[in-house]
Amino acid sequence: MAILKIARMGHPVLKRIADPVADPTAPEIHKLINDMVDTLEDIGGAGLAAPQVHVPLRVVIFHVPGARIAAEDGVVGENPPGIPLTALINPEITPLVPETIAGIEACLSVPGLAGMVPRYRHIRYRALRPDGAVIEREASGFHARVVQHECDHLDGILYPMRMTDMKTLSFVEELRRFENKEAED
Repeated sequence: MAILKIARMGHPVLKRIADPVADPTAPEIHKLINDMVDTLEDIGGAGLAAPQVHVPLRVVIFHVPGARIAAEDGVVGENPPGIPLTALINPEITPLVPETIAGIEACLSVPGLAGMVPRYRHIRYRALRPDGAVIEREASGFHARVVQHECDHLDGILYPMRMTDMKTLSFVEELRRFENKEAED
């Protein structure tokens, strides 16, 4: 396994539409996914798309811990079950409702920044798994946000391109500093 270098905003691999994967069971796809998992574990974050590691293929991985769902979706009480590490190959997203909800997003390819991004509230996604089987799920809230964010990378879209108010683009450090200051007041 290997830790891969993250492509940053401005790199051509992040600007293009990624190529479909012909054979999800191919050894090179399994190696790519394993290396992406190592990279995500090393750097942290909820997900990673193959173009972010300089590979222009339609592959994403993500996980959504229950505690993060609770925090992001405002769940009170016990943490909901999380979504375990999932690999999607050639994913397709279908919005199930027209409504969007805005939320703060950051990205490993846009280090140090975060901004408010509208995303569909409820989606269905369908993809191939590394064993070639079809995976189809419905997702809402933070789960849906993560999947949409990662799949955008496959179409050459970074979250600032989805922002509707660039005044919300901020350094993460400043967001945390002023959040803490507001909490103290």
